[in-house]
Amino acid sequence: MTTEAYRKAANFWKEKVGKEMPAEQLTPVVEEFLRSSTVCALATGTGDYVRCTPLEYSYHDGKFWIFTEGGEKFIGLEKNKHVSLAVFEKNPSFGALKSVQVMGTAVLIEPMSASYVAHAEYKKIPVAALQKLADQGHPMHLICVAPERMDVLFSDFKKQGYDSRQVLDFTQD
Repeated sequence: MTTEAYRKAANFWKEKVGKEMPAEQLTPVVEEFLRSSTVCALATGTGDYVRCTPLEYSYHDGKFWIFTEGGEKFIGLEKNKHVSLAVFEKNPSFGALKSVQVMGTAVLIEPMSASYVAHAEYKKIPVAALQKLADQGHPMHLICVAPERMDVLFSDFKKQGYDSRQVLDFTQD
């Protein structure tokens, strides 16, 4: 492929004309989907290194919250707080695709801080068990991803007269 062909493919959705769904209508639908799912694919990277990891998450307070023991995703997180994650239907039928791609910023929450404890309680994880792991030198890390942009692809938006692809941009006020 030529550079121009790559550019054209990359701009496919930007150049496609479609009817936008108002953000006040789109946001609650997307948030319900994100709250009803529990697994995401989190991509981290730095330089030539890229890692995509399936992880359990929670979505609340407009953010993604991920407890993890560790792993190679931290190679990217150490040098680059910009991440991408995807949530999608496992086995959609034709015309029933639902997916959300997120670009955002990851922050590591300090173990046993107020935010850490609050999320443990939200997940119904005993704080004493988390403290014991930390005391043994194996803390559970908590990654919080604040979305900057969500690319939403829900096939059924067409039935409502909107384009199946929608964007939520959190950098605009």
